[in-house]
Amino acid sequence: MQFDRNKLKEKSTTITVKTGKSLQELDLAFFFNYRIFPPKILVFKTQWEAEQRSMKVGDTIAQQVFLPPIPYFSQKLVFGVRISEIVQETHHKSFSYETLEGHVEQGISSFSIEETDGVITITIHTFSEPGNLITRILGPILTLPYQAYCTRQALKNIKKQVEQQ
Repeated sequence: MQFDRNKLKEKSTTITVKTGKSLQELDLAFFFNYRIFPPKILVFKTQWEAEQRSMKVGDTIAQQVFLPPIPYFSQKLVFGVRISEIVQETHHKSFSYETLEGHVEQGISSFSIEETDGVITITIHTFSEPGNLITRILGPILTLPYQAYCTRQALKNIKKQVEQQ
């Protein structure tokens, strides 16, 4: 999808994790297998799992979003995103993806887990705007509040998976 990153709205939401482990001690396989969102919000298929390997730049994810977040009684929307960056540093693990043509949003989403001075934080950082006329019109009353809800739920879901280790 074509977009000018400088014209996209930037948002960043962070949550702190309470664990007695360092980032290096955590098993982040769930994170790099895109087990980010609760399944009541979104289900997905990844290229790397279909090809039985690890995530790499250029891989795609097909996302099915439930609106509202009730899988059996919701509108199902299907979109695609492409992995654009993966970071595997000692104190910083992250990946980013960009939306593909037809997505309701256009832009970039980054998911990161960092350790600074023994504190682990999880951040979802986005640069985005509505991808079509309907989401531009419904943005203030539906799209933006639902995005904020999904972001909070994703952060809680990642935090839960980290703290259970």
